[in-house]
Amino acid sequence: MIRVERRETEKSKEAIDSLKREKSKNGSYNTLEVNKALREMFHGKCYICENKQVTSFQIEHLNPHRGNVDLKYDWNNLFLVCAHCNNTKLDRFAPILDCTKENIEELIAFRKKGYFGTDEKLIFDMLDFRIETQNTVKLLQEVYYGSTAQKKMEAAILRRILRKELSEFKEYVREYKEAEEEEKEDLRCLLQQHLKDSSPFAAFKRWLIRDNKEAYPDLFMYIDCGNC
Repeated sequence: MIRVERRETEKSKEAIDSLKREKSKNGSYNTLEVNKALREMFHGKCYICENKQVTSFQIEHLNPHRGNVDLKYDWNNLFLVCAHCNNTKLDRFAPILDCTKENIEELIAFRKKGYFGTDEKLIFDMLDFRIETQNTVKLLQEVYYGSTAQKKMEAAILRRILRKELSEFKEYVREYKEAEEEEKEDLRCLLQQHLKDSSPFAAFKRWLIRDNKEAYPDLFMYIDCGNC
């Protein structure tokens, strides 16, 4: 989970207009315009788990509307989420952090400890102790580990995708560290892509660099660089 800017774009304007129309006739917030705008804004990945290998995206209300019409059709309350995360969250963790308003990576550290074949563990360290942060950490833990038989199976698949993505990223970092200066430029560009907002599991990748800031100061600057 990372900070996502809710920019005003042509797609977002069309989404807001469609929500106004649907609200006036008590229609659906799940319109084509809203889906396109959310997919653009969230870089085609789930805002909770950051997985991009998703076959079933849904529209989620950050704050459960529970019949409140204003919340139901509020563009600022709509988020792009995968079916696994949406069915995990439901309305059981409210309130959670709003990633369009807060820098999540300054409030939660995303780490993976251990190696494949050993006791691997995903750790979400709270750097802030508000109830929203506590609830977000509880949600992330359940998303990545599950609480029912089905959700545990889904979580295992999610962790497998995360492991593969992080392994590839770590290999590029190792190659970068060992490369001669004239060989580093291509790897630097590749790593920059991995640290962008649009990259899957960006929070975990960025915290890997944060935890090794002294070893990779030139890569650390890409974290604050965002989408540059």
